[in-house]
Amino acid sequence: MPTMLYDGDCGFCARIVARWRKTTGASIRYLPYQEARSQFPAVSETACKEAVQLLLPDGRIFSGAHAVFKAFDLAGRRFALHALYDHLPLFGRVCELFYQLIAHHRMRISRVLYGKVEKCG
Repeated sequence: MPTMLYDGDCGFCARIVARWRKTTGASIRYLPYQEARSQFPAVSETACKEAVQLLLPDGRIFSGAHAVFKAFDLAGRRFALHALYDHLPLFGRVCELFYQLIAHHRMRISRVLYGKVEKCG
């Protein structure tokens, strides 16, 4: 089963993953990297701290926005985003920049969206 590793110490990340679970249903297994990374030696802790990691049963690994779009595609949802990511390089680069912007400012975004600072790593 495809598995998404995320930062389980980050309240903002946990909120986002809860929303993704609603979109992907049982198609994707979500695990905090802090608890599950030992099961996936091909993924570094550094990579997990920087972005979500989607691991497929065939050994392929997707990271960041690409991982999110691939997860949605595997679940049969929002597949157009993954197609755009794969076929329009500029779209992919913009999505990754946006992903990194959110990841680096997640505490501030949490304050604006939820009225409080979520615990983050």
